[in-house]
This record gives sequence, C-alpha cells and structure tokens, in this order.
Amino acid sequence: MQYQILHNVKGISVSILNRANFFVLMISLLIGVTGYSQSIPEDFRASIDSLIKQAPRTYNEIDIVLNRNDSVLMQYFTNRAIDKNYLDGQAYAFNHLGRKYRNTSQFSKALELHQRALEIAIEADNLEFRVYALNMLGAVYKKSDALLASVDYFQRALTFAETDKNPNIGLKRSMKVSLNGIGSIYKTLKQYDIAIEKFAKALILDEQMNNKLGLAVNYFNIGECQESKGELEEALQSYQTSLSFNTEINSKQGKILCDYSIAHVYVHMGRTNEAHNMLQNALSKAKELGDKSIISSVEINLGWTLLKLKQFKQSKKHLVDGLLIAQNVKLPSQQAEANKFLSELAIAQKDFKSALDYYIKWQTTSNDISNVRNLQYVIHYETQKSQNELKKLQEERDTANQKLRKKNTTLLISAIVLALIVGIFYILYRQYQLKNEKKLLTLEQTMLRSQMNPHFLFNSLNSIKLYIINNEQKNAVHYLNKFSKLVRKILESSSLREIPLAEELETVELYMNIENIRFSNEIDFQIELSDDVDPHTVKIPFLILQPFLENALWHGLSSIKGEKKILLNISQAEDKDYLQISITDNGIGRIASEEIKQNKVLKRKSLGIDITKERLTNFSKDYLNSFNLQIIDLYKENGMSKGTKVLLHIPVN
Repeated sequence: MQYQILHNVKGISVSILNRANFFVLMISLLIGVTGYSQSIPEDFRASIDSLIKQAPRTYNEIDIVLNRNDSVLMQYFTNRAIDKNYLDGQAYAFNHLGRKYRNTSQFSKALELHQRALEIAIEADNLEFRVYALNMLGAVYKKSDALLASVDYFQRALTFAETDKNPNIGLKRSMKVSLNGIGSIYKTLKQYDIAIEKFAKALILDEQMNNKLGLAVNYFNIGECQESKGELEEALQSYQTSLSFNTEINSKQGKILCDYSIAHVYVHMGRTNEAHNMLQNALSKAKELGDKSIISSVEINLGWTLLKLKQFKQSKKHLVDGLLIAQNVKLPSQQAEANKFLSELAIAQKDFKSALDYYIKWQTTSNDISNVRNLQYVIHYETQKSQNELKKLQEERDTANQKLRKKNTTLLISAIVLALIVGIFYILYRQYQLKNEKKLLTLEQTMLRSQMNPHFLFNSLNSIKLYIINNEQKNAVHYLNKFSKLVRKILESSSLREIPLAEELETVELYMNIENIRFSNEIDFQIELSDDVDPHTVKIPFLILQPFLENALWHGLSSIKGEKKILLNISQAEDKDYLQISITDNGIGRIASEEIKQNKVLKRKSLGIDITKERLTNFSKDYLNSFNLQIIDLYKENGMSKGTKVLLHIPVN
C-alpha cells in the first residue's frame, strides 16, 4: 500500500509524492554523473557492472562494493542502476544520496530521495530496503522537528522489521535505528527514563553486531537524558564513552557533538574556561563540516559560556549568529534557547526592555513547540493505537472465519454474527473511550487558556513595563521574576494531572502577588494551613484554586473601597478521606456582583467555575468518593452582605 501524506516541515509544504520536483532533482544528478563520467576509474566501472549483473538483494552485499563517501561514484552507480533497472541498487543509492542532503539540512531534497527509495523497495518487494527507507524518512522529519511524522515512520519501520522471524543483519540494524528514533521522541517529550530504556535496548543490538557507530550514538543519547535529569557525572561518562567510539571510527560530526556536549556539562559543573576552549575548537570544526544545525547549537552555547564568563560583547555576537542560523534553517528549539540566553544577557547588562522582549520571544516559541509536540503526539498515538487494535481484531476474525468454513453452515453463521456483535461493541467502546479522552484533553487546554488569558498576561506585562518606564528597576526585576516563575510553573504543570498541594499553594501565591500590582497592593491575602495536612504528600488537580481566587478578586473585591481581604484555609475534614478548602472574601457578595454584571453593556460569560467542576469530576473518578462544592453568601447582623465563602471538599488518598 502506498501512502500519500502531506507533511509540513518547518514551514515548507513538502508533498511526499511530488514527482515533478523529484525528476528535476534526478536530472541534476544525472547531469552531474555525465560531467564526471570521464573521471570514474575503470576498476570501479568493472565492479559496478559485476555487482549489477549479480544483483544482490541485501544492504551488506551492495555496501561492501561501494564507497558511500564519494558522491561522484555514488551518482555513477545510481545512473547505472536506473539504466539496468536494478531496483534493489536504486533503493540503496537513493537512500544514501538522501542522507547527504539531510546532513546539510536540505530536508525537502532528502525527503524526495528517501520517498523514491521507499517506492522502489515496495516495487522490488524488498523488506530490508523498505524498512531502511522508512527509518531514513523518520530521521529527516526528526531532524526538522516534525515529531508526529517522525514517530509514525519509525514505528512503521519497526513493525515491518518484526514481521521477519529470522531477520538478517540489515534488518537487525534497522530495528536498532527504529528503537533509537522512538527513544529520541521520548527524550524530546522529557520522558527520560523511558527514553533511556529504548536506547539501552538499541545498545544491546549494537553490541551484538559490534556496530561502533551505533554504540557511539546510543551512549551519546543516554548521556543527553542523564544530563537533562541532572546526573552530570553519569552524563559526562556516557559522552566520553561516545567520544571514544567516534574517535575510533573517525566520525567528524560525532566528535563535534561529543565535544560540544562535554563542554555543556562542564559549564554546569563550573568548569567554564575548559568549556570555552572546547567550544571554540568545536565551532571551527563545525564550520568545516558545514552542518548548519550543529553550527547554530555551538554558536548559541559558546555565547552562553561567554555570558557565564561575563564577556558580554562576545557573548552577544555568538548568540545572535546562532539565532540567525536557527531562523534561516527553521530550528525553533534553538531559536528558543538563543532568545532565553539573550534575555539573561540583557538582564546582566541592565537592559530590562530588551530582556523583556527576548523573554517573551523565548516563552512564545517554547510554548508553541511544547503544545504542538505534545498535542500532535498524544492525538496521533491514541488514533494509531485504536487503528492497530481494530486491525488486529479484523485479522483475528478473518482467521476464525477460515477455520469455521470447514464446519457446518449453522455454526459458521453463528460465529460470524457473534464476531460482528463483539466487533461492533468493541468499536463503540473504543469510540466512547476516545471521546472521553478528547473531552479531557480539550478541557485541560481550555483550563490552561483560562489561567493564562491574554488580559492577565498583557496587564501583568504592562504593569512591569510601567516600573521600567518609571526607572523602578528593583520593582521591575522583582515582579518580572515572579511573573516568569508563575508562567513557568503553569507551563510545567500543564502536562500533569495532579500536583502536590505545596506546589499549588506556591503557584496561587505568585498569581495573587502579580494581581495585587493592579490593586496597588491593597489586598490582604493570607493562607492558613492546618498542622494535620502535609502539603508535600497531599495531591490535588493542578491550578484548581485559581478560578475561585479570580472570582473573589474581580467579582467580589474590585468594586469595594477600603479594606480588601481574602483568606485561604486548608484543613483535614472530619471525614479523613477528604481535604477541606475554604476561600473567604469580604467583597460585595454574589447578588450585588450579578446586578453590576447585568448593567454592563458587554456581558461575558465566565466559564472558569464550570470548567473547574468538570475537572474535579474527572479527578474524583479515581477515588471512592466524589468532590463537594458549596458557595455561601455571608451577611452581617443587619442583613447586609459581608462577602462570600467557597467551601470545597476534595477526596484524597
């Protein structure tokens, strides 16, 4: 089955079956071969003719004859394979030509060549080259940050490879590449323990095959995961092991990456001068290699190292150079990292306006990357899982039907009807599950948008901007730090279903501090935590308290003058299976607030409490008890309103 899929790679729409572009590319390759044909050695011509005559079908049999590092010879072989209709040779050649373009960040050309290799492998019915081409497509999409397409191709490659019960060395190598690619996706999603597990499985295959390049790659990948987890000594050991293998096989690209990563660990360890020397050497080698992605990474991290050394002028030069390259070749992760370091540099130089500009660019890019990667991966994973299960069910039903044909008609009809009923109920059940999962995902996204709505963000930034304009640098830095910490906490918590109570309290306190700027610090906000509640072990849904505090602020306190109070009290309920949370304000009350709302020309329906109730309902499904929410109007002795009290009971372990 041929797949016609249109992917978007870093802003460039690339049709996988764009034959017009492919033929233009092939004409240029063939012209190049013609121009160089006179320089092809006679012994190589004879070897190619002999190879095509024997027509081997495995990767190793072809690879042992060819010099893959010589583009001219590879193009000559491609031309001869096309001329003689040697399909297996064409699949091999197009894949390696595609790798050449991938290594120089020419992703669209690489995709066309690898896709052509896949089509030829399917036509030749060659499983090994089909799996190889799928892995190469996954590698191109991964390098261009298109994770959805990347994991799709890696998983397809692994699935096809596992259909062979006695795989040859080429298929084993491809299975290792697939595991590597899938592990890299988990690493990108910051699921480092799972990623290390995948890399370790690939490492076992590399050791069995004595594949030193694979050993170098997998030790490097494990080192990146260990560094991200803060295991610096272990990461340094893994990088150095990778470097020894790269040195042994003389991989220029591998040695540069290892030097750059070792220097990165050195900076975290405080060995900044050693890191600076290594990065300068790595930069010159990267420029010789010509890989723009590596050049951008080294430039950015050299700028970061110089920032640590307080060499601000040189730091900015390298950071800007790295950022420009990342923008030109569409590398959003490196753009985000460059803007982050430029913001830190501007703060060090007391240029707070530039710091804020770079900070916003960093957060915007990081948020876009995180949302796209996680959302695409989750949706695609669940859809693919459902399709695979339905396909498996269909295969089982077909197998059962073949056996039942030997029996009498009555038994056959009964079995088919039973299988259909089971299939229909299973499909309905899966649709129900997917609908609930989609609803939960939509609910969490809506909740996150309500916590970080544009009014709150821009009003907060305008308040900080006012401090900068008034030259109140301490206040500006103070609230900028609080604002950045709040945004970071919200983004970090958005991927979690529940968090410790201590982190929730820290988040709402940051939120109240930011909002208090707009109330001229008139709000007296207090948190009372009972001694019988351990905030580090009790877990609640993330950002569950903020909508109630926002209501207290903008519907209760914003319209009164004088003293403004909000009290957040947390204690153990009489029933030990519940946590009791109360939020009390001395505002105008719900009746007066509703009257003010009705008199407004522009009425906006608040969805925060409704969303919170739905989230609490989903949260309570894992417990024996459900949540309980009460909103109580408070009155003085004379019948006048004296505020509102929200009483919330949440089930806990």
